[in-house]
Amino acid sequence: MTTMKTLLVAFLMIFTFISCNNTKKNTEVKAEEKLTLEGTWELTSYYNYEDNKISDSFGLSEGTRQVKMYTPTHVMWARKVPSDSTEFFGFGKYIITDTSLVETLDYGSAFMNQAIEENIEFPFELKLEKDRFIQIDLDDDGNRIFSENYVRIE
Repeated sequence: MTTMKTLLVAFLMIFTFISCNNTKKNTEVKAEEKLTLEGTWELTSYYNYEDNKISDSFGLSEGTRQVKMYTPTHVMWARKVPSDSTEFFGFGKYIITDTSLVETLDYGSAFMNQAIEENIEFPFELKLEKDRFIQIDLDDDGNRIFSENYVRIE
């Protein structure tokens, strides 16, 4: 009988040890799967919305390029438009949730500084995946208007 109790206790200890290790591994995997904007992203296309559904999509004009870089707390973006001599860039902080992105810009190019004077916060609906994200502009009633679509490049 004591041999049986000893085996049962040993079995329970081994089972507990294995379970704890599996829980730790599962927690580590879940932590790695957490989606983040940290990194460098390139704009690939746009969507227009009508009645909160995509009504039109289009790519960038020839030679145009826009890149966004996110650190844990800051964002910087720059846009190259060969057909326009206007510079486009902005720098500031950002906050995300599962469904929203708010960029609060400190300064930018002359064009952006005009926009920043009117409003320093730029809120978006956010659709974030591992290697792509969509930031969607909303109207005052919360309806989708327009989106910028990005892919991760680093």
